[in-house]
Amino acid sequence: MLRARLFLAAAAALAVQAAAAAAGGKYSREANQEAKAAAAAAAAPPAEFRLVKLSQVWAKAQRLHLSAVKLAELHSDLKIQEKDELSWKKLKAEGLDEDGEKEAKLRRNLNVILAKYGMDGKKDAQLGDTNYIKGSLENDVLDDPRLEKLWNKAKSSGKFTEEELDKLWREFRHHKEKVQDYNILLETVSRTEDIHKNMISGLEEEEVPRKHDLLHQKHSELKEKLHSINQGFERLRRVTHQGYDDSSEFEEPRVIDLWDLAKSTNFTEKELESLREELKHFEAKVEKHSHYQKQLEISHQKMRHIEGMGDEEHLSRNKEKTAMLEEKTKELGYKVKKHLQDLSTRISRGLQHNEL
Repeated sequence: MLRARLFLAAAAALAVQAAAAAAGGKYSREANQEAKAAAAAAAAPPAEFRLVKLSQVWAKAQRLHLSAVKLAELHSDLKIQEKDELSWKKLKAEGLDEDGEKEAKLRRNLNVILAKYGMDGKKDAQLGDTNYIKGSLENDVLDDPRLEKLWNKAKSSGKFTEEELDKLWREFRHHKEKVQDYNILLETVSRTEDIHKNMISGLEEEEVPRKHDLLHQKHSELKEKLHSINQGFERLRRVTHQGYDDSSEFEEPRVIDLWDLAKSTNFTEKELESLREELKHFEAKVEKHSHYQKQLEISHQKMRHIEGMGDEEHLSRNKEKTAMLEEKTKELGYKVKKHLQDLSTRISRGLQHNEL
C-alpha cells in the first residue's frame, strides 16, 4: 500500500513538472516570436507617407520603373499632397469643410499628379526628363495640333540652339500640364453644377446665396486658369516666331508664367518690384534643384555601369552618393513646389481682386 502511495506521489510530481515545462516552452516560444516580430518592425524602413493611398501611388510608381528624377519629382508632389490632405482632415474634424470644396480640390490635385506621371490609367507618353523628345513621339506627348504646329515650326526655323530648344520644350510641356489641370477642373465644375441644380429646390432660402458663391469661386478659378493658358500660348507663339529675347528677365517657364500673370493684375509698382525680386530668388532655387536632378541622373547611370563591372566596393560608395543625391533632390523639389504654390496663391488673389 505504501509503495502504491509513493508511486502515485512520484507520478503526480512528474506530471506537474512536465506540465510546467510544456507551459514554459509554449510561453517561451511565444515570447521569442513576439521579440522577433518587434525586432523586424523596428528594422523595417519607415513608411514614405502617412496616408495609405499615397503610399500605394508611390509603390506603383516604383513598379513602373520611372527614372530617378521622375521618382524624386513625384515624391515632392506627393509630400505636398499629403501635407494638404492632413491639414484638410483637421478642418473636416472641426466642421470647416461642410460643402466638400477643399476635399474636391484635393481629389482634383491628386488626379493631376496621376496624369502627370502616367498613372491615371490613360494612354499618355511619358515626358522626357531633360532633352526634348525627338521623332514622332513629340506630337503624341503634346497632344494638341496647335502646339504641334508651333513646335515643328520652332525646330525647323534655325533660330534656336540645342540648349534653347530644350528650354522651349520645357515651356511646351508646362503648357500641356496647365491644360490638363484646366480640363480636370472644368469636369469637376460641371459635376458640381449638376449637383447644385438638383439641390437648390430643397435648400433653405438663406443657404442658396452661399451655394451660388461657391460656384462663383469655381468659375473664377476656371477663368483664372484659362487666362493663364491663353497668355502662355501667346508667349509660345511669340517665342516660336521671334526666338528668345536676350533681355528677358526670367528663363524658367514657371517663373515666366507667374511674372506674366502678375503683370496683368492691379499690383502696385512697389508690390511688383517686391514680387520680381522674390521670383529671382525662386528661379535660383529652381536652377539649384535642376542641378541636383542632373547629378542624380548621372549618378544612376554610373551606378548601372558599375553594377555590370561587379566592383562591390565601388558600387557601395556610389550607392551612398546616389542616396544622398536622391534625398537632396526630394528635399529641394518639395521646397520648390511649396514656394511655387505660395507664389501662385498670392498672384491668384491679385487676379481675383481685379474682378471686384
